[in-house]
Amino acid sequence: MTPRVFFITGTSTGFGKEYVNIALSQGNYVVATARNCSALSFPDATDANCLRVNLDVTNKAAIDKAFDAAMNKFGHVDVVCNNAGYGLMGEFEAMSDEDIRQQMEVNFFGLVDVTRKAIQIMREQKTGGVIQQVSSFGGRIGVPTGSMYNASKFALEGFTEAVALEMKPEWNIKFTILEPGGFRTDWAGRSAQFPAKKHPAYDHVDGRARMAARHGTQPGDPKKGAQAFYDLAVMENPPIRCLVGTDAFALMKKKLAADEKLLVDFEKISNSTDIDGYVPPS
Repeated sequence: MTPRVFFITGTSTGFGKEYVNIALSQGNYVVATARNCSALSFPDATDANCLRVNLDVTNKAAIDKAFDAAMNKFGHVDVVCNNAGYGLMGEFEAMSDEDIRQQMEVNFFGLVDVTRKAIQIMREQKTGGVIQQVSSFGGRIGVPTGSMYNASKFALEGFTEAVALEMKPEWNIKFTILEPGGFRTDWAGRSAQFPAKKHPAYDHVDGRARMAARHGTQPGDPKKGAQAFYDLAVMENPPIRCLVGTDAFALMKKKLAADEKLLVDFEKISNSTDIDGYVPPS
């Protein structure tokens, strides 16, 4: 297999770190980004096959600089994985405007800006590529205390579906939305963030307790999750989205069954609004 150039955000821990290790072990080249790239370390990395770059995805100038560095070193980019992100967990009424906007800046707007640059490069280099968006099963299923995290992931899913339909076939730019379940990364531990104070009206839900109970008990192995990311990246025709994890798969089956029941139960109302005599186009 011809070596590819992978550009991966958020590589200091978890999926990002494991993804870099897998890509390098398979003979590829990697641009590994993090807010502090000096702390990055990968066993198979050399000056020839790995470029470490500082990148805060909320900084557009830093995004341009990171991609410029990638192009200067490797000449092209084949896979971009938007992995940087975090979970803000807590009751919605306890979240400040700053909490909410920062969650969207990192998880959604940062991803949008990286995607914009990736499309431009892949279109202009005329060899195409794959853009992977790390969402979550929470990008299609809402959970208590996850309102703004869910909002950020729902947003990236709709954005990616629409943008994928705007690509010319000859550009050969493909998108995959990755939807992990629970994995034993730092996501529910050190990386989790919470509102400064709990709202007194919400004694029936507790984001901190929920995350603490989840941390370290998830079914997913981060190395196996990253391997799934890699396998999807090198497919000839990757899917527009893929669940990653047994818990995500089981939850989505229940969600789809519930959605289908709603569709059927309220079919009469859904189909009651056409202008009299309207004939849908064939």
